[in-house]
Amino acid sequence: MADLKTAMLAKDEKGLRSLRAIKAAIILAKTAEGANGEIKEADELKLLQKLIKQRKDSLEIYKQQNRTDLAQKEQEEIDIIEKFLPKQLDADELKIILSGLIANLGASSPADMGKVMAAATKQLGGQADGKTISAVVKDLLSK
Repeated sequence: MADLKTAMLAKDEKGLRSLRAIKAAIILAKTAEGANGEIKEADELKLLQKLIKQRKDSLEIYKQQNRTDLAQKEQEEIDIIEKFLPKQLDADELKIILSGLIANLGASSPADMGKVMAAATKQLGGQADGKTISAVVKDLLSK
């Protein structure tokens, strides 16, 4: 809320647009929870990741259609929403963590991917998106 107020005072249009989208999504999630209206931090992280995924999907479509004006807006919103997520792991860090996880689980073939993905998404919640985790796990298990 403080960031929203700051964006309003600064007349930051892209910040306002992004923060209002976050606020609306959180309010919808709280009302869906029922009378207590509380959501857990893990659910908030999933919600933010969902917002980013939606914007990335839109960004790809806009790029394919050569709509740079709309693509730029989506990228701006992604950048602002990412500020509220934990630091994202880069590919090397992700490989190291997932290699250790695969070794701990005793996974050895692509058939074990479901087991590894379940543990990885639980352990790395908010630090990497599922698509990236899946690609790295698939690569590590196919070796």
